[in-house]
Amino acid sequence: MSGNTDSKTNGETTKLDTSNVDTKNLYDVVVIGGGPAGLTAGLYLARARYRVLILEKDDFGGQITITNEVVNYPGVGTTTGKALTATMRQQAQDFGAEFLSAEATGLDVSGDVKTVHTTRGDLHAFGILIATGAAPRKLGFAGEAEYAGRGVAYCATCDGEFFTGKEVLVIGGGFAAAEESVFLTKYASKVTMLIREEDFTCDASVADEAKRNPKIEIRYQTVLDGVTAGQGGLREATIRSVATGETETWKPQDEGTFGVFVFAGYVPATGLVKGIVDLDDHGYVVTHGYLETSVPGVYAAGDLRVKNLRQVVTATADGAIAAVELERYASDLSAKTGLIPPRPTDTAYDRAEAKTAAAAQAGTTPAPAPAKRSADAASASKAAAKPGELFSDAIKAQLKMVFSKMTRPVTLALELDDTPLSTELEAFVGEMVKLSDGKLTSMVGLPDSGADGSGTDSAGAGEGTTGVDLDANGRAVFDPAAVLPHARPCVRIYAAADDAAGADGAAAADGGLRFTGLAFHGVPSGHEFNSFVLGIYNAAGPGQPLGDDFKARIAAIDEPVNVTLLVSLTCTMCPETVLSAQRVASLNPNVRAEAYDVSHFPELKDQYGVMSVPCIVVDHADGSQKVEFGKKNIPQMLDLLAA
Repeated sequence: MSGNTDSKTNGETTKLDTSNVDTKNLYDVVVIGGGPAGLTAGLYLARARYRVLILEKDDFGGQITITNEVVNYPGVGTTTGKALTATMRQQAQDFGAEFLSAEATGLDVSGDVKTVHTTRGDLHAFGILIATGAAPRKLGFAGEAEYAGRGVAYCATCDGEFFTGKEVLVIGGGFAAAEESVFLTKYASKVTMLIREEDFTCDASVADEAKRNPKIEIRYQTVLDGVTAGQGGLREATIRSVATGETETWKPQDEGTFGVFVFAGYVPATGLVKGIVDLDDHGYVVTHGYLETSVPGVYAAGDLRVKNLRQVVTATADGAIAAVELERYASDLSAKTGLIPPRPTDTAYDRAEAKTAAAAQAGTTPAPAPAKRSADAASASKAAAKPGELFSDAIKAQLKMVFSKMTRPVTLALELDDTPLSTELEAFVGEMVKLSDGKLTSMVGLPDSGADGSGTDSAGAGEGTTGVDLDANGRAVFDPAAVLPHARPCVRIYAAADDAAGADGAAAADGGLRFTGLAFHGVPSGHEFNSFVLGIYNAAGPGQPLGDDFKARIAAIDEPVNVTLLVSLTCTMCPETVLSAQRVASLNPNVRAEAYDVSHFPELKDQYGVMSVPCIVVDHADGSQKVEFGKKNIPQMLDLLAA
């Protein structure tokens, strides 16, 4: 069948000739958003043998990945948001769902074959599911924007530890505010909740836990008007009674600094569909009985649509309902147009089923396959490791897979002192080297870069292994105002120079090495383990796939730029930020990206007033400096670097 169909691009009608559609690039459904709703829809569609692609501009998993504890998802015991959604993604992938990390930039939606414009090219599909979720709501109180990351925070899991022994204010009275207030009592000396309403707006069972906690004080019908800062952080808050209008100055009992955590709901991420589908007065997508929007073939699921409860379980329900409707819609459109996308057949699920059937026919029972876990989820805990070993069998298997794909060897250069942390780093790196089958080597000190053998750091970090001032404990003394401070312990990633690697990928005998611009100060464990391993892979090559447009932007950085990344090993938003900066550095020698576990380098924390992670400090060759907070993907990092 051939012909033309009308298409609508943000209000403008165009034509799409279906006779020219390449079915190799055609999907039954494109899901925009990789949170619980999108992942569930992908699972249902792929299991029904429809071709589905899930598009996500940030981390797959959505907002729930920053939740430290999930206890109310039916059928699942206590888990983390990241672990729960990692399982969802693996299920969808096993059934044949496809994934793409890119940002949707526009839609053409009024024809039989619709188009999703992305930063990685155009995608064509019969149906579209919008599952872009929502972002934390900013309240606009005085000082909120000014002190974001310096006392004002939105993620208890990421930033709670910065307020250990201090008082914190929690703004909000819903699910998140109640649950995260209890979590914050693990760190804070006291939590004071400010709730605008006369009571909590969440289930009584959730609210009761906060009400019963002796470290939590609750002030109802009270709002925050502003905060002011002094030496070291926030010092005072102005709070107001909505009942009387009276204001007062609030301070911690010890007259010290404090933190503010805002959990005031979310703003729907519906900018992409504004002017295309109907929205309500608050910007949420209006859906009908089976989650269809005002545009045929466009459905919405999850937190961005009008609904009275926004929880993971309702998001997954939305994804399932929308997926079943999209199955019908895609089938009808395929019959109408004569176009058939290449649907999944040989999937991991199919292969497992075939193996089980063959074993049953042979009268045997196959051994259970090892549980699949993402590298970052597995690395966050060493609980499965054998006594005396740092890594579990599952992590070892994943490391070996990464090492097998490396095209050239890597040297991990250690800068150590006599602290226990250096001992831990040396053991950590040593274990990785043992598992690498010769792809990794390690050394203490930095490779000589000068003919005089002076041992100057080829990375350009100060004095290298000689001439560094040490304190009484052997730790390098550094000026936190300096660019990329020389802080120990540190592991730097060196790769074989392009002209120094043999045909088999081995390093030349003279050890021709080049600094890749990637380093980690501290021990890259916890949530940073995944970004560190992928940093090695990106430095060694071939590295993670990257679109030509991003490669061109990276190559265009023609002046030196240094990126200091201040992170916490408990932060779920830090790894992507580190990985993004270091991916850029791995492809351009003008860029250096060094990560610091800020818990071990308080000088840096004080220098930049860091009360939230990730913190990104960008220093340019002209002496200008930019300090930014929050998770960044590669396009956002390039924007920050002005590339």
